Amino acid sequence: MSCRSATHAGSWYSSNRTKLDSELSNWLSSVNPSPEEGFSPPIKGCKAIIAPHAGYSYSGPPAAWAYKSVDPDGIKRVFILGPSHHVYMDGCALSTQTEYSTPIGNLPLDISTISQLRATGWFTDMSIETDEDEHSIEMHLPYIRKVFEGYNVSIVPILVGAIFKEKEVAFGQLLAPYLASEDTLCVVSSDFCHWGTRFQYTHYYESAAQVHSETHPVYRLSRLQTPPPSLSNFPIYASIEALDQEALRILTLPGASGSAAEAHENFAAYLRRTKNTICGRHPIGVLFGALGQLETSREEGEHSGKAAVVKWVKYAQSSKCFDISDSSVSYASAYVLF
Repeated sequence: MSCRSATHAGSWYSSNRTKLDSELSNWLSSVNPSPEEGFSPPIKGCKAIIAPHAGYSYSGPPAAWAYKSVDPDGIKRVFILGPSHHVYMDGCALSTQTEYSTPIGNLPLDISTISQLRATGWFTDMSIETDEDEHSIEMHLPYIRKVFEGYNVSIVPILVGAIFKEKEVAFGQLLAPYLASEDTLCVVSSDFCHWGTRFQYTHYYESAAQVHSETHPVYRLSRLQTPPPSLSNFPIYASIEALDQEALRILTLPGASGSAAEAHENFAAYLRRTKNTICGRHPIGVLFGALGQLETSREEGEHSGKAAVVKWVKYAQSSKCFDISDSSVSYASAYVLF
């Protein structure tokens, strides 16, 4: 038996079992959507969620909205797709461990599924150093353990590298049959806009009317330039939200994009245009690659599932930015049916 340590416990989230369990319970119980939001969790048939991975003081409350969507009944296997923050990879990697530790109880890995994926030749293996350095997967483990408390569930962690859209599609096609299984849930790990000079990203919309403009030049705020007068009427934090909400609209199904494949294409175009610093863009791309494959299979009569639904249920920012000296990270949570 080999076990990955909970290396970020005690810093990114509490290492105290009682305190962490209480925090998770409180965040989940605090999810109280209004009737007009059309969100009544848990969502029967929830097949995937998208949720953030920052320190729990920031991402814990918004992530709860995604995890509240999960109906644990019948789920035996949880895929976790997380972006690689520390190691460059032109592909995806699997864990070599048999168990992942959390302060509220360990999670066994699905060794059989991981062996099948490894046998395809498409995946590399993470070293234990890479595995334990990465936070994008670990930050979801306590929530998974909590939501599946009392359930026999195993996990399939996959670290997703900086892959082009074509590879996102290819990995999505490979994973689609696994994700379509009735006993499987997929967790996609992503924060949204990382704004500020420390992130080297200071995109600014001068008005809400700019949001959908593909011809208007991108405005980059700088310490060396006089701030635009529009900041008094359209502050930076509002521009950041407009930027993120543009991505959420593209990724909503059913929605303006039409199909999952079209949403994937539109999302890739949006990223090229805005350069938005969505760290989990490639895991999201792999999920939409899988949804596109399942759409094709359903149209050809090979898959009996329903058309994909992606509904965003929570958006938050770590802080409000008013000037170039500020910084923030955005968080968004969604559930997925297919």
